[in-house]
Amino acid sequence: MSSDNIEKLYKNFGILADAKDKIGEHEKEYLEILTAVKGSDKEKRLASQFIARFFKHFPELSAQAIEAQLDLCEDEDVSIRKQAIKDLPNLCKDMKEYTQKIADILAQLLQAEDPTELSVVHNSLMSIFKIDAKSALVGIFSQVLTGEDVVRERCLKFLSTKFKVLSSEIMTKEAEDYLIAECKKVLQDVTADEFRQIMEILGMTRLGKTSSGQQELVNLIAEQAELERESFNPTDADGENVERLLLCLRYALPYFSAQVDSSQFVSYVCEHVLPVLSEIPAGEDEGNDPQLEILKLLAELCSHCNTIENPESKVEKIFKRLVSNMPLPPDDAEGVNGTTEPPLEFSQVECLMYSFHRLARHCPEFLTSNPDQLKDFRFRLQYFARGIQGYIKKLREALQGKQGDELKTDENRIKVVALKTTSNINILIKDLFHSPPSYKSVISLSWKPTLPVSQKSNPSPGQKRHTPITFGDSQNSKHLKSEREIYQPPSGKYSNKVSSYTPRRGRGRGGPRGGFSSRGNRGWRRGYRD
Repeated sequence: MSSDNIEKLYKNFGILADAKDKIGEHEKEYLEILTAVKGSDKEKRLASQFIARFFKHFPELSAQAIEAQLDLCEDEDVSIRKQAIKDLPNLCKDMKEYTQKIADILAQLLQAEDPTELSVVHNSLMSIFKIDAKSALVGIFSQVLTGEDVVRERCLKFLSTKFKVLSSEIMTKEAEDYLIAECKKVLQDVTADEFRQIMEILGMTRLGKTSSGQQELVNLIAEQAELERESFNPTDADGENVERLLLCLRYALPYFSAQVDSSQFVSYVCEHVLPVLSEIPAGEDEGNDPQLEILKLLAELCSHCNTIENPESKVEKIFKRLVSNMPLPPDDAEGVNGTTEPPLEFSQVECLMYSFHRLARHCPEFLTSNPDQLKDFRFRLQYFARGIQGYIKKLREALQGKQGDELKTDENRIKVVALKTTSNINILIKDLFHSPPSYKSVISLSWKPTLPVSQKSNPSPGQKRHTPITFGDSQNSKHLKSEREIYQPPSGKYSNKVSSYTPRRGRGRGGPRGGFSSRGNRGWRRGYRD
């Protein structure tokens, strides 16, 4: 019986193919092709191809034909599903008015679990984009905004990974305008993962290519970061406030420049985050220190802070945090009795000293207006400088002559970053020791990649976060040198507890008036609304 049905299918195909201008008179044959989706596996495969082939000639049967094709897309046999999904774009190749509907269907099919089937869905969606990109986006975003969680997630993942390969001929200005508008809607209510994906998508649009567009992206991120709030709670139950802040700072940072000012972010961190920084819980593992990560991001943000309102207030917050990390030397009498000197937290000091150095140029009288404060600060600077001189020398000796693969070992990469950190601090201390203090020196922060230079004077640093450097007894530089004859790898609570961040990359849910969670649970979207 099945062979008879297959023969009949081929016969109907022949009739329709030969009918030419009179094909519309053969509705009966097309209906028989539609019914074949209930037949054997071979009938289903043939029906899938024939339905798409003659779809445009029977507009009155379009709804019925699409339903028949969907039956095949939901077949138990994965090979039949893949054939039907592959043929779906052919339904709208000559009938563009169906592009949105087919895109919507394909978006739902992204929930497929079979990798080969999912690959076919991706290919079919890309074919739909080539037919009509805007209609394809309309169909996809209908699922992003109203679909199930898994569909929403995969739609955004598809867009964030495939958008970059779409040419300008495919992604017209009209299509891109629609994409930007819909992404902004989605940002009203997102998880952290969705926030990453949306920002990556927007970054690939024209917004990421002009200063005005970059400012628009920064404004969107500022809404997500909730910079208008008058307080920052670092100890909320799920740690979402800290996570949201870090994520937003990371994604905003690449867009700041001489034309796009970072003052809004700098002001928020200085006024609301630094005063409660010590309350932020430590990371769950040794590769994550949120406190240090915030300080590093603040330092980079300060590089692009061209103007700032009430700079004295911001500088004061940074100064207080800096001074708390720059101890006074122990009393001589106590030192004789073996008192242990406080550890010197070089990573935090580099961040804070750099931030202070950048912002204090907006109010150079901050230090000079208070002689007692300046005297105390210079005393701390002198003690700190004395603590690093011998260490810098030992690091340079340890790295001298090393190059290429030798510098890529874990131990040497730590030494390279440690040298960069201590050298940076040393340069800034010299500036601040001027009378009056100077703010002219320019340094490259130790965790940022730099071009290779002479290994003797400044080894090429790696990107790995450096490790905290701490010191014990060091009454004077001579004593320090004698204690540091054998190099000890940096240790303590320093940068080896911090993971590198990449703003492309890409973390939870939130909206401009709410938060987001890294759990990726869509129910949290509503939970964080104010």
